[in-house]
Amino acid sequence: MSFWLFIKLCAALLVLAVMGLTGMLAYHVTVKPLGGIFEKIIPNPSDIVRDLPDADFARLLESAELPDIDPGEKAFQKAHELLALGNLPEAREKLTTIVNLYPSSSSAPISRRIIGDMNLDEILATSHMEGKKNYVVKRGNTYFGISNEFQTSIDLIMYLNGMMELKSLQPGDELIVMSLNFRILIEPQRKALSLWEGGRFIREYPVIHISSPASLTKQTTTISLKLADMDGKKVLPTSKHYRGANKIIQLTKPKIQIIGYDGPHAEMPHGIVLAPADMEEINLLTRSGNEVEFR
Repeated sequence: MSFWLFIKLCAALLVLAVMGLTGMLAYHVTVKPLGGIFEKIIPNPSDIVRDLPDADFARLLESAELPDIDPGEKAFQKAHELLALGNLPEAREKLTTIVNLYPSSSSAPISRRIIGDMNLDEILATSHMEGKKNYVVKRGNTYFGISNEFQTSIDLIMYLNGMMELKSLQPGDELIVMSLNFRILIEPQRKALSLWEGGRFIREYPVIHISSPASLTKQTTTISLKLADMDGKKVLPTSKHYRGANKIIQLTKPKIQIIGYDGPHAEMPHGIVLAPADMEEINLLTRSGNEVEFR
């Protein structure tokens, strides 16, 4: 036998041996464990899991789970970066996306609070005139007549023009006025009251207490009357005590009041109760006739 023929035979035998071993490994993995050397090379997975302590097995399962991703939280992180850079328009857009698209996100409450602060700063700032106008007083004008003409309130006229009490009007005087067409949304289950302008979120306030929330079914009503009270006595907007009086909003139906209160819980008034500072804001930004929705 020649040397080269011997080499070819050895090579052929080696190839056959590799093919046989590969076939037996495949049979061991896919069909039936063969034991022996094959068990040492590729052990049975069920034996590995069975031999693991319960705690280790639990950790194995947990490590295999993908973490939950909160898209609202991701958007909030981006909004936080934009706020830090002073890019308020884009930050507001991100925060609004969280409020509208991810209301159940863990970042939604703080997003609503930040947007509310930004919106209120713009609404109440006389340096921001969008939605406001300068009105020149004419002969015969009254505060009630001006508030009706522009669908606003005497409260807001006083605030925007820096008045602690109403002064007499003279022809040629200038007043900053702004129409109030906000809608109140009350969610008894969430214990939240919010202001909206059409479909645009403005600001949210926590509700401290609601009398008989189960009776407040899904419905739409309006503000029938706005009142002010001090020591049990009615206070008119023309009074110098009006700014310091407790404000009350009366709804048409159901006949329930929105009121501010910070006293003892045992003496909680009947109605929808807010913190006094929040009640002042709601009173400032609403007028008789505004829509109120229970949801």
